[in-house]
Amino acid sequence: MNNERHLVVVSGPSGCGKDTVVKCLRKQHPEIEVSVSATSRLPREGEKEGVDYYYMTRECFEEKCKSGEILEYTDYLGNYYGTPKSEVDKRISQEITVILVIEVEGATNIKRMYPDCTTIFVRPPSYEELAERLCKRGTEDETSIRRRLARAVEEMEYAVDYDYIIINDVKENCAQEMFEIIESRLK
Repeated sequence: MNNERHLVVVSGPSGCGKDTVVKCLRKQHPEIEVSVSATSRLPREGEKEGVDYYYMTRECFEEKCKSGEILEYTDYLGNYYGTPKSEVDKRISQEITVILVIEVEGATNIKRMYPDCTTIFVRPPSYEELAERLCKRGTEDETSIRRRLARAVEEMEYAVDYDYIIINDVKENCAQEMFEIIESRLK
């Protein structure tokens, strides 16, 4: 079997619930791991180094990109987000299923480098629901929410390039659908 199938890329617009769905999936299937991304943004309240992200300065992030330590990255709304290469390679070499929760540009790069990986796009039930979820999070101001909603419209256009599209209406249902996709790819 091709080890790349153990790599699962999950994307979707900010606020669609992709992280919540993946957490729900992992609660039921702890054998599935999530790659910890690197970012140049500051930690949000309650986030922990090495658990939620690897936090670093923009300069440090750029150095790691130049040295090939960052597999893919994007500059999203003024902050870098990327995947440390070691986070992926060590897991797929051990046939451990690993999920990357990344932006659409990064997903395109990963698919090019790992053509047999599985890509899943998580959509919100509606644009209105997405706006409501972003507001309820309470982590951004109104200007940031407007930027994220505008970006969401752009990101939705990429959904057709993914292997699978799932709608996050009920997180448990979405997590189960995600698990069934993963299982079918590993057979």
